Amino acid sequence: MDKSQAYGTFKDSLRAPVHRWFTYPAGYSYKLVEAKIEEHEIGPEDIVGDPFVGTGTTSLAAKLCGVSSVGVEAHPFVYWIAQTKLHFERGADGLSEDANSVLREAEDIQTRQRCVNEWPDLVYKCFSQENLSRLGALRTAIDQCESVNKDLLKVALTATLRDSTSAGAGWPYIAPSKFAERKVDRNAFSDFTKRCALIESDIVQAMSMKPSPSSHTLELGDARRFSDYSGKGMLKIVLTSPPYLNNYDYADRTRLETYFWGMFNSWGEITKHVRDKLIVAATTQVRRSEMERTSRLPEVGKVSPSVQSELTTIVGRLSKLRREKSGNKSYDLMVAGYFEDMLQVIVQVYESLAPSGVFILVLGDSAPYGVHVATDELVARIALDVGFKDYAIEIIRTRGDKWAGNPQRHQVPLRESIVTLRK
Repeated sequence: MDKSQAYGTFKDSLRAPVHRWFTYPAGYSYKLVEAKIEEHEIGPEDIVGDPFVGTGTTSLAAKLCGVSSVGVEAHPFVYWIAQTKLHFERGADGLSEDANSVLREAEDIQTRQRCVNEWPDLVYKCFSQENLSRLGALRTAIDQCESVNKDLLKVALTATLRDSTSAGAGWPYIAPSKFAERKVDRNAFSDFTKRCALIESDIVQAMSMKPSPSSHTLELGDARRFSDYSGKGMLKIVLTSPPYLNNYDYADRTRLETYFWGMFNSWGEITKHVRDKLIVAATTQVRRSEMERTSRLPEVGKVSPSVQSELTTIVGRLSKLRREKSGNKSYDLMVAGYFEDMLQVIVQVYESLAPSGVFILVLGDSAPYGVHVATDELVARIALDVGFKDYAIEIIRTRGDKWAGNPQRHQVPLRESIVTLRK
């Protein structure tokens, strides 16, 4: 078997203890992290960095390998999930008792009062009245809980949302419509009980691995300031999967969860507190009136004029197509913003790495409006101009094959690859 196939996909993490506590499509395979730690001989004295830590795949895999880590995540809800997973051992005692206590309290709450009208419309569209009453009672019971396992109980209830919804809830988005509606209405109390049992079992299994002691830092922050959190010249390896340039709105992916927990109540709040803090990778992040300068890629031009020239041509083609297409998508400014932001990340990671350190990125290319953007090659070339000595591109798999028969989709072959940069 080809070596890269052994890395697997994010589905590996959805089957692995602790990693699987929250379904997040922006994640990637923990097996890849383990393989790269072994390949580059990362030991207990080293530190693994990840500027886009997401739900913690890199940090958790490093911990279970006995290697220290530092990770940064800009999305507050996703950051909380990562923190809870990374410190899983806090639930070693009493989780099942706490879960039973919360369930009893929730059942009592539900018998005394029905669901109070306190959520945005999306939440009501995703559950039957009876199930939303159960979920609301569980949330109230957990909010009142004072156990050290409170965050684990919250993670269990968070996962229960997608287990028990009547809407089409396959990731990445919720589809609260009659067309996508599930035929079987599951019981949220039962689903919550199963999730708690799974979490408890996973903790036992993870602790049985007995990894060497290691230290782990997670920061709620900006990947474009990564070295501020990691320190300069401190890391032997940085391993990450940045947002792909495929118009995927990471802020919208967690709308149901953040609405349910009362973190946000509207699209505008999510934009202010999440979307505006992420690097540009979706047209929903584009404000055309504020990005005229960005379209010329001025910062990329200061470092890598040849890449700026190539990207300017791509941005120009996308700008022309935007005026011709009915969708009117701002792919031109999305592409420009992405590479302006990624340049900052590359510079920050370069500063964080020790001499001869390695920066490994899992990337996917894209073809908005059928215009190919070779993300892996362009990122690698920018990195050389920043100061990295060399790069290698390892293709993991092709992408978009399942859409080959769709006449509405471009026919540009795409790929997912690993870019390895050496300082």
